[in-house]
Amino acid sequence: MGHLLSQRQRRSCSSLSTLSQAQFLVQAQPNVDKLVEDHLAVQSLIRAYQIRGHHVAQLDPLGILDADLDSSVPADIITSTDKLDLAVFKERLRVLTVGGFYGLDESDLDKVFHLPTTTFIGGNESALPLREIIRRLEMAYCQHIGVEFMFINDLEQCQWIRQKFETPGIMQFTNEEKRTLLARLVRSTRFEEFLHRKWSSEKRFGLEGCEVLIPALKTIIDKSSEKGVDYVIMGMPHRGRLNVLANVIRKELEQIFCQFDSKLEAADEGSGDVKYHLGMYHRRINRVTDRNITLSLVANPSHLEAADPVVQGKTKAEQFYCGDTEGKKVMSILLHGDAAFAGQGIVYETFHLSDLPSYTTHGTVHVVVNNQIGFTTDPRMARSSPYPTDVARVVNAPIFHVNADDPEAVVYVCNVAAEWRSTFHKDVVVDLVCYRRNGHNEMDEPMFTQPLMYKQIRKQKPVLQKYAELLISQGVVNQPEYEEEIAKYDKICEEAHARSKDEKILHIKHWLDSPWPGFFTLDGQPRSMSCPSTGLNEEDLTHIGQVASSVPVEDFTIHGGLSRILKTRGEMVKNRTVDWALAEYMAFGSLLKEGIHIRLSGQDVERGTFSHRHHVLHDQNVDKRTCIPMNHLWPNQAPYTVCNSSLSEYGVLGFELGFAMASPNALVLWEAQFGDFHNTAQCIIDQFICPGQAKWVRQNGIVLLLPHGMEGMGPEHSSARPERFLQMCNDDPDVFPKLDDFDVRQLYDCNWIVVNCSTPANFFHVLRRQILLPFRKPLIIFTPKSLLRHPEARSSFDDMLPGTNFLRVIPDGGPAAQSPQNVRRVLFCTGKVYYDLTRERKARNMEADVAITRVEQLSPFPFDLLQKEAQKYPNAELVWCQEEHKNQGYYDYVKPRLRTTINRAKPVWYAGREPAAAPATGNKKTHLTELQRLLDTAFNLDAFKDLA
Repeated sequence: MGHLLSQRQRRSCSSLSTLSQAQFLVQAQPNVDKLVEDHLAVQSLIRAYQIRGHHVAQLDPLGILDADLDSSVPADIITSTDKLDLAVFKERLRVLTVGGFYGLDESDLDKVFHLPTTTFIGGNESALPLREIIRRLEMAYCQHIGVEFMFINDLEQCQWIRQKFETPGIMQFTNEEKRTLLARLVRSTRFEEFLHRKWSSEKRFGLEGCEVLIPALKTIIDKSSEKGVDYVIMGMPHRGRLNVLANVIRKELEQIFCQFDSKLEAADEGSGDVKYHLGMYHRRINRVTDRNITLSLVANPSHLEAADPVVQGKTKAEQFYCGDTEGKKVMSILLHGDAAFAGQGIVYETFHLSDLPSYTTHGTVHVVVNNQIGFTTDPRMARSSPYPTDVARVVNAPIFHVNADDPEAVVYVCNVAAEWRSTFHKDVVVDLVCYRRNGHNEMDEPMFTQPLMYKQIRKQKPVLQKYAELLISQGVVNQPEYEEEIAKYDKICEEAHARSKDEKILHIKHWLDSPWPGFFTLDGQPRSMSCPSTGLNEEDLTHIGQVASSVPVEDFTIHGGLSRILKTRGEMVKNRTVDWALAEYMAFGSLLKEGIHIRLSGQDVERGTFSHRHHVLHDQNVDKRTCIPMNHLWPNQAPYTVCNSSLSEYGVLGFELGFAMASPNALVLWEAQFGDFHNTAQCIIDQFICPGQAKWVRQNGIVLLLPHGMEGMGPEHSSARPERFLQMCNDDPDVFPKLDDFDVRQLYDCNWIVVNCSTPANFFHVLRRQILLPFRKPLIIFTPKSLLRHPEARSSFDDMLPGTNFLRVIPDGGPAAQSPQNVRRVLFCTGKVYYDLTRERKARNMEADVAITRVEQLSPFPFDLLQKEAQKYPNAELVWCQEEHKNQGYYDYVKPRLRTTINRAKPVWYAGREPAAAPATGNKKTHLTELQRLLDTAFNLDAFKDLA
């Protein structure tokens, strides 16, 4: 702030000085008004170039489209003889200044004008003729680089950018730098040509038309490494991915080439994925800076831009674990396509995480491969904004558009982008305006839909050829040197291809983007196939409970209502009982003591949507003064992060998934405000969480907390859609598994774990089990709403002590279990409906006739325990009871598995709501009527006689 004030003070003095000079001129010169007007006009002209110069820059290498979709702007006004074409200039000025020449005319072109402090075009000169001012502005803003930055509301940042692009002669390269750039272009271009020669009919989503991407990325990495970065995490779509793996990350070429062999066998479990989706992790020496650098390319699905928040979450985690609070050591680079960058809402969601305290990665370099076309869609039909990059303006990120057929301009812009990120720790966008030489993939025919564009592309010289000819004409290299560089890389590719023929097995583990050294054995297996008790000693339970019911900071005034909540917690601890919030507190607190970092994120999670959690206390007298008691539990505990997220599901869940990728020794949880809202993040669930291990051999222990329950709150606040998660479980409903090491082995084989706990103790255990298991699986928990305060939803410390564990099934413990042969019906259920059933059973005095068995872990299905339950009650009907509608909930998942469990000896009946399109009614009376109907069916022992 002080820096800005001093600038303003200096400017004030300067303006006073100018004013006194003007007063003198009024007395001395009658034309002073014209002089002042002309100087103001020049200032306005300079500002017009700074604001709108990018609209007239020569950005399209094909010369047929304008990058901003506006073809009304005239061509280059500087002629080949470096003269000003005045007629063209006047038309350009009409566009730049939206209407005129500010009163200047041709007679003013040779007048000398003082330059304002908001430009650097003068270099060491403070005044220039108007003709030279225009020429220098043209060179800075209207050639092959278009700079969008004047929307940034920070003077220092704007001045920094002006200095980088306006200073005369600043874009100079040494001969050595030019030769390095040429060599990188050779590798980029010849790699694609090699793949095309060897596998012409294979999809590879090549980089032809934007080969400059490779030197661009290497420049960003070089400059960032020079500035102290030693870990770069990247996300990108499929186009150019193999080239980036080969020439940026330096994946062994034979590992890439062998992927094209149709006879290659997969060695690892799971389905694998296509070669242009796989990730990579590699640590190597950066040859330019001679410093170690780690590069990670995150695996991704075909869903464009879906990996953006995942990369940011992983970057945040890596920064967190190495104590990099300012992003000086770890950074992210995100690559985008033009159509997806403009069209996918996740781009906007990810940008809006960029400056939030618990989500910022302190600046990301975004690189847009702007093919000026979607799959077949013209950009004029694909976006409403002038540029595909306009979304970045919302976070004040500067945008550098650059003609991709000018490699030196590209490299310069990438250097500036890396410096910007290092200096200001803010996002920045590089828009590589290029073309796509082939169709969407190598098999596609683009002439069907873009005939004129592709006629021009067929005539277009490749950028390598253009740049080589330029350097040869400049004497930087000669033809034999250039040909030798090509031959050298071609030989590397041929030798790698020969070696690739020896590869018979594809090891997906070689393509892992987030290795966890030390967690698994050397061959990637769990160190054991057992899980220790998840119980906790009473001293720790009591200690955590006492902290949870107190304010560990002095002179801190909390809300009166919260005082009552903490007092109630304290009384529960004295009585050795816990409710839902306290059970969660104890699970978290105990893991923190063991050095496990915990991160809980989501909308309003600090307090909890249902005002039950209160993990962040707010001083009622001091604004923004807060206290997190969980961080005051133990002297050397791990840190606890709890953070309210932006109102985004897709972006935030992707971010937390990325955070959980970085280390197995952290419990990362995302809570939906209501379970219904997870479907806004369905892409992350379907493409990453559910199949992530199968596709990419990448384990992840993320936990989803999804509030669920039919409580008359309407269709959007009732169902977390358990049927969808259960449908995606990979266990076979028709096969009874082998019972060796059953409970843990079953967890290891599944793709995710789905639970619906009915007691706080079981919730406590399943959270602790998530970390104590010798491997990591995603955990889906349908959490309660009304049970948070239900007087019967309490657990004793006895259920949480050493020796206790998570109960996959909770059998009936009442009169029915005493005389199982007399039981006429067994109701299997899960979650909150258990409390409705027990209340109704008691009211009907049917405790000896009907047993109620709770299935706490739905998937993997507890075949072994439910088999015992079914055998315990030989004369009983088996009924699945749920509060959800029949076509939703758990019934379609449970029924075939329960039938397999009993060897199909009996039918499995259904008691619950009828099928429906909406998850729940919006009418309270209808809700209660439906509930009573399902309870009547559940306890009417003759309900299924006519169906038998």
